[in-house]
Amino acid sequence: MVKVPFITFNNGFKCPQIGLGTWKSKPGEVSQAVFDAIEANYRHIDCALVYQNEKEVGEGIKKAIQKGICKREDLFITTKLWNTFHKDELVLPSLKQSLENLNLDYVDLYLMHWPQAYKEGDALFPVDENNKTLYSSACYLETWRALERCVSLGLTRSIGLSNFNHKQVDRILAIATVKPVVNQVECHPYLNQKKLKAYLDSVKICLTAYSPLGSPDRPWAKPDEQPLLANPKLVAIADKYAKTPAQIALRWQIEKGNIVIPKSVTKSRIESNIQVFDFTLKPEDIEIIDSLDCNSRMLLLEWVKDHPDYPFNEEF
Repeated sequence: MVKVPFITFNNGFKCPQIGLGTWKSKPGEVSQAVFDAIEANYRHIDCALVYQNEKEVGEGIKKAIQKGICKREDLFITTKLWNTFHKDELVLPSLKQSLENLNLDYVDLYLMHWPQAYKEGDALFPVDENNKTLYSSACYLETWRALERCVSLGLTRSIGLSNFNHKQVDRILAIATVKPVVNQVECHPYLNQKKLKAYLDSVKICLTAYSPLGSPDRPWAKPDEQPLLANPKLVAIADKYAKTPAQIALRWQIEKGNIVIPKSVTKSRIESNIQVFDFTLKPEDIEIIDSLDCNSRMLLLEWVKDHPDYPFNEEF
């Protein structure tokens, strides 16, 4: 069995350094993927209300516990508050809905999925007649205070952020009575987040890397682009270590001290992605991977860049 190291948060709780991501995992596949991951010794599962597969994640967890593979307390479960629930009075009901979906009494980590708030209502992606996203007046500072109450109620052990730039994290820290433990952001060799990582380290907030393999299955990928995992330099390093390019990209994150959540529903890839703790990268190879950075963001959300809280107008 693979022994996965833990990252210790600023509040003392520990998080397995690698987890299973579930974004874009299709219905009918997620439950088995979660079960396969837990069977392969993953103990960290990352999900979100907006992925619309929390119930299946919960089914996979329940099956693994029933079969005696693990206990609930062995697992680290993350989920996220969606943008249409940022108003103070909507935060707690949304978390309770996620807990019901997951069939859990608490989550280990609850994240504010994005800083920008969308118009409240039944639609997760509210739009007007011109298909323009509708915004809410809610401020993420108000949302954070509501998240802090979720901790005091015992419904989540830790709270954190996702897709926040360093100025937005600073604003949270200025008002927080419960400090965020992580900022979950896109991070891979084409977007290595060096400046944001240095800032987060300075304020003792962990970086969790999503899309660590460059999100090759994202719907808006251009047909002529070279996927990260086909990059000749990454492939050459993989050959040198007799590993896959994916394993090299994940090991690079591990050596940076990041938490990493690769997504897959394929059992062989799930098993392969966790096999990254039996080797280390030489400094010169880390340097080559670092040099691949071209500030290439796969998830830019350009259709909401006029939102006052859109995070990517800042350099980091």
